Amino acid sequence: MKLWKKDVELDKQVEKFTVGNDYLLDMKLLKHDLKASIAHANMLCSMGILSEDEKDKIVLALNEIEKFGLVIEQCDEDCHTAIEKELTKKLGDLGKKIHTGRSRNDQVLVALRLYEKEELVKIKEIIEEIKKSLVSKKKEFKGIIIPGYTHMQKAMPLGVGIWFDVFTESFSDDLLLLDSTLKIIDKSPLGTAAGFGTPGLDIDQEMTSTELGFEKPITNPLYAQMTRGKYESSIMNLLVQLMYTANKFASDMMIFTMSEFNYFTLPKELTTGSSIMPQKKNMDLIELLRAKYSIILGEEVKVKNLISNIISGYNRDVKLLKEPIMNSFETVQESLQIMKLIIDNLICNKEVCKKALTPELYATEEAYKLVKEGMPFRDAYKKIGAKYE
Repeated sequence: MKLWKKDVELDKQVEKFTVGNDYLLDMKLLKHDLKASIAHANMLCSMGILSEDEKDKIVLALNEIEKFGLVIEQCDEDCHTAIEKELTKKLGDLGKKIHTGRSRNDQVLVALRLYEKEELVKIKEIIEEIKKSLVSKKKEFKGIIIPGYTHMQKAMPLGVGIWFDVFTESFSDDLLLLDSTLKIIDKSPLGTAAGFGTPGLDIDQEMTSTELGFEKPITNPLYAQMTRGKYESSIMNLLVQLMYTANKFASDMMIFTMSEFNYFTLPKELTTGSSIMPQKKNMDLIELLRAKYSIILGEEVKVKNLISNIISGYNRDVKLLKEPIMNSFETVQESLQIMKLIIDNLICNKEVCKKALTPELYATEEAYKLVKEGMPFRDAYKKIGAKYE
């Protein structure tokens, strides 16, 4: 039974189209919805809407649901309906009181915010581990120099440590963006209902916000609805930046592991083969890591297109934001873990690197030696340039 259902039986085709795969996606929101429901029950008790005994029974039932699990069916539509249905099944009319002072709109918003905060913290932890791996590899490959490239042509000598530092610094900037994104979304929408508050009920948003670990509540109820999509857009911008860093690493690695370069390689257990060519050792791991950036970029475009040209109140369009956001979190976390795996197992072919340091890489240094002797730079540039023509 849907929370909004009255006396009319919904057309099955309409139900399938409007529910979509929400009932499956909401399994990722279930624990967060339960947590928010407990906070809401505590708040209702403080208001006198629930007695202490009623509140304890509801909290116990919600904890049991989290412990033993809950199957969300298509007919339930979402986790919010499934939770209230289970509460009513366990507690009778008492279970029907849980929705007092809230709407599915703020219910899903608070579950999404808790989910998004948790996923961002997971990503932050992975990045910190990658940075440690980069520092460790830099020490292991200390003193090794390879050619640096511009326009895909040899340019100047490049210390491998400097190359590792590129990604350490890039991730440091990404972490600044992650922290600011976390700060932006760290506001509780619970208590804003459908975007117009709860007239006649003095909801204590501060209480639920504090219990759920938010920095503060959103006090403008209509803005709470506007944040659905606005905050997801900020999250997608961050995820794209993270994958841009990973994409650059993978793009470099694809060149540096080519047999024609062979500066680096990976252990056989991290490579794949060919069904026809027995000698092949393919870097599928790196190729797919490189490609995942485009996937996340596409999901960002999807999110930003979905929220365009809709009014500031709730619109059903925004339900379609769940899937790209959830898929993106999963893809980015997996990709970053693969990047760490590559770094940790990277093998440097030191002798190959040495042989690659051909004389023209030092042309600029030669020109500066002449400058130090008093020759104008442009003349030194031309003289050394002629040497390598």
